[in-house]
Amino acid sequence: MSGMDVSAQPEEPDGPPRLRKGPPEGSGGKSAGAAPAAASLPPVLPVPPAASDATRLLCAGTYMDEAFRDAVIDELYVHEERFAAPSLGIDAARVLAHALRARRLELGWAALMLLVWIVALPLSQWLAAAYLVPVVLLGLGRFVRRAPLPEWLARGLSFLFRWYGRLSLTLLVVGLAVAAFSGDDAVTSFASPLSWLLENLFSGSSGSGALGGALGPGSYAGLGSAATVTGSSGSSGFAALFPVWVALLLPVVLAVLVALQRGRFAHALARELSRERFPDVLSDPAEQAEGIRFQRLRHRVRAEQHGPLVMYRAADPFCGAGEAFKPWSLSVELVPRTDRAPEPLDNGAILARIVPLVEALRVPSGSPETAPAVRDRLRALEIDECVFLPAEGLPTRAAAPYDPAAFEAHRAAALEEGGETRRHFLRIRVGGWNEGVVTTVFVRVHSQGGMLMMEVAPHVLWPLRQLFQDADRIAHRYRHHDHFGTAVWALTHTPRAAGEAVLTLLRGLRSTWRLLTGGNGGALPEGPAASVRELGSFGEASLFQDMDVARYLKTIQARVAAGVTTALHDAGYRTDEFEQRIVNVAEGGVYVESAQGAVGIGDHNTLVSNGDNTIQRDSASKKGRPQRGNG
Repeated sequence: MSGMDVSAQPEEPDGPPRLRKGPPEGSGGKSAGAAPAAASLPPVLPVPPAASDATRLLCAGTYMDEAFRDAVIDELYVHEERFAAPSLGIDAARVLAHALRARRLELGWAALMLLVWIVALPLSQWLAAAYLVPVVLLGLGRFVRRAPLPEWLARGLSFLFRWYGRLSLTLLVVGLAVAAFSGDDAVTSFASPLSWLLENLFSGSSGSGALGGALGPGSYAGLGSAATVTGSSGSSGFAALFPVWVALLLPVVLAVLVALQRGRFAHALARELSRERFPDVLSDPAEQAEGIRFQRLRHRVRAEQHGPLVMYRAADPFCGAGEAFKPWSLSVELVPRTDRAPEPLDNGAILARIVPLVEALRVPSGSPETAPAVRDRLRALEIDECVFLPAEGLPTRAAAPYDPAAFEAHRAAALEEGGETRRHFLRIRVGGWNEGVVTTVFVRVHSQGGMLMMEVAPHVLWPLRQLFQDADRIAHRYRHHDHFGTAVWALTHTPRAAGEAVLTLLRGLRSTWRLLTGGNGGALPEGPAASVRELGSFGEASLFQDMDVARYLKTIQARVAAGVTTALHDAGYRTDEFEQRIVNVAEGGVYVESAQGAVGIGDHNTLVSNGDNTIQRDSASKKGRPQRGNG
C-alpha cells in the first residue's frame, strides 16, 4: 500500500494563558500511575485565537452575510453595556473589526450606486425611471418565493413576476438600443422609436400594447411623452440622443460597480484574509481603524472574552460555549471506610486528583519513537479554572474584577462555598477541526452535609455555516472566472443592486440611530445576549466530527470520574456507591443521572426511571443531541 502525505496541523508556541494548571502535589491512585509523564514530550499548544482559521472564516462571513455582520455589530458595538461572551477558539474583537470595515465598504458602494441613479435620472430626462418597474417585478418574484404561502401559489406567482420583469426589462433595453442607434433621421421621422415603444408596448393607452394590460394604463405614458419631446424639440445629432444613451448605459455602469464590489471581496480573501497573511494581526487593515469607540470596545472585548472570569446573565450562563450536550449531575453519600479514619475532603482536593489525569490525555500512549508523529487534538487539550459571576449589580462594565488579584480572591472563595450565583468550574476544552468543532466540559464539585455533589456540563460549538466555509472557494472561482462569465454574473445581479443599496443604507441609518439614541453607554451592565461564534455556527456536523466529539467527551468524562474515585479512596471513603452509579460501558460512555432521572445503560437498550414507571427504549435511537446523534 502506498503512503499518503498528511498536512501538519497548525501549531503555535504562544497559546492563550491558562490559570492554575499543571499537576498538583501528591497525585495518587492507580489511574494516575498508569499515565505517562507529560514532560517526556514537548507540549502542543493551540493556535492563538486571533490567528485561528475559525476567526478567519468568521471575518470573511462579515463580508458575505449582512445579517451576521449586523448581529455582530449590534452585540459588540451598539450594546456596549454588555459583556463579551467567552470566545472559545476565536477572537471576537477581530471579527468586530472586519464587521465594521465590511459595513463601511458596503455603505460606500451602496451610496455610489444610488449616486449613479440620481445623476442618471435627470441626464436621461427621466427615461431611466423606466427600469424601476422591471426591477420591482423581479424583487417581488424573490419576495413571493420566500413568503409564507402555499408552495404551488408561491412558485406560480414568483414565476409570473420574474419572467414578466425579465421580458419587460429586455423589451425596454431593446427599445432604448433601437432609439440610440437609429440616428437623428429616425428620431425626426418617428418621433423617437423609444416613444413608440413606451407608448405602444408598455402604456396600454391604445389597448393593443403587449404589456399594457398587466402594467395598467398610463404606466409608461409619461416616459413616452418625454421621449416624444426629446425627438421633436428641435435638437439634432448627439444632443437629441444623449438622454437615450444615458438610460441605455445605466445598467452597464451598475453592472461594472457590482463586479467591482464582488471583486473587492475576492481581493480581501486573497490578501488580508488569506491563510498566509491572516496570522499577522498587526498588518490587518481592519485592526488599524482609528475610531475612538472601536478602540475602546476592542480592548474591552479582548480583556473579557478569554479571561478566566465569566460575567453571565442568568437566562443563559453558558453563552459562548455552544450547545449543551447531555449535562449530568451526581450526588453520593460520603461513607468512611472501616480500615482507616477519613480525612476532610475539600473541593480543591478533588479537583487536584482530576487535573493530572485529564492532562495525561495529552501524552500519546505509543512508544517514544512514534509519539512525536501523533496529531490527536487531545495533545492540545486546555485546562483552566473559571469563575462565573452574574453581571447584575455592577455599577459599570469597567467594575468587573478582571484584575488577577481580584479574580484569585473570587476563585478561592467560589471553590469551597458552593454558591448559587458565583460558581467555580474546572474548564476542559478541545478545539478540533481547526477550531471548527470545539468541545468544552465544565466540571464542578461540592461537598456538603456528608454528601458529594458533582456537576458535569459538556458543551459543543458546532461547525461554521457552510457559506463561511466556502468563502475561499467562492473567492477563488470569482478571481479565476473568464471575462464573459464575470460579465454575465454581474448583469444578472444588477437588477437587485438598487434595492439592496437602499436596504443597506437604511440598515446603516437604523444602526446609527440606535447608537445615538439607545443610551447604552450609560446603561447598567448586562451579560452577553449572543456569542459571535454561536452566531456563525450552522448546528450540523459530519459523521467524522460527531465521532470526534463523542470520543472527546467519553474520554474526558471517564478521566473525571476516575479522578473523583481516586480522591474518595485516598481520603478514606468508600467508592463502591460512586462506582455503581457511574456506568462505564465499553461501546458507550459515562452516563450518570441525567436530568430526566436515573439512567442505566445496557448493551442494546436504555432503562429510564421516571417515578414509579420504567420505560425501555432502543439505544440505537437515542440521539446524542437534539435532532442529531452519534449513536
